[in-house]
Amino acid sequence: MAPTSSGTFQPLRHRSGTLRERLHSYTKRTLGAGGSYNDAVALPPGESCAAWVAVHAIDFYNDVSTIWAVMSSDPYLNSFRPGEGFPSGVEYRWSDGSGEAMSVSAPVYIEKVLGWIADQINDETKFPDDDDETEALRVFQTPQFAALCGQIFRRLFRVYGIIYSSFFGTLEALDMAPHLNSCFKHFMFFCTEFGLLPEREVEPLEVLVKPIRKKYYAAKQGAVTAPGR
Repeated sequence: MAPTSSGTFQPLRHRSGTLRERLHSYTKRTLGAGGSYNDAVALPPGESCAAWVAVHAIDFYNDVSTIWAVMSSDPYLNSFRPGEGFPSGVEYRWSDGSGEAMSVSAPVYIEKVLGWIADQINDETKFPDDDDETEALRVFQTPQFAALCGQIFRRLFRVYGIIYSSFFGTLEALDMAPHLNSCFKHFMFFCTEFGLLPEREVEPLEVLVKPIRKKYYAAKQGAVTAPGR
């Protein structure tokens, strides 16, 4: 489910014994054992890239929703008018695909994005989470699913952009800035690893993205050259 107006949030789970749960456990074990983000985002040997992206779409949704739930009941959010609260130079308009994109405030945009993503993930025809691994892989490997995941990652990136642009100070006051930065770094390492974000989406947050990408490529280069030292 998505964050509610009361600030509560129930993360979307992976059912035990399923493909999704197995792939999710790779990341959990890697980071839990002190592994790097480069190690955590790398596709495990023998696994499906499409399924790996699918599982991370859910996990990154949980990260963003948990952060947003902390401030979603703040009365300050009601002070934003349509078109306000977005990164400098851009306005993200909302469309659910059934009509013309409409101008909304940044907090409303975030709520709509998170609600829309939750609806997609909770639809088992789009994000299967059952014991039939073959059927799950069949769904994950379709062009339609690739397009859906691309849209999810782009919209999650936009939510991060709004949070950094308009709400970073709030999170900093709550001592949540380090958590936000860690989540965004993990997200960007994954997106960079698999080329999930068009450059036109990245441009409004280039000042944040550039140093993270630099760290990603430096770590990759270090991993390649280390055996030869």
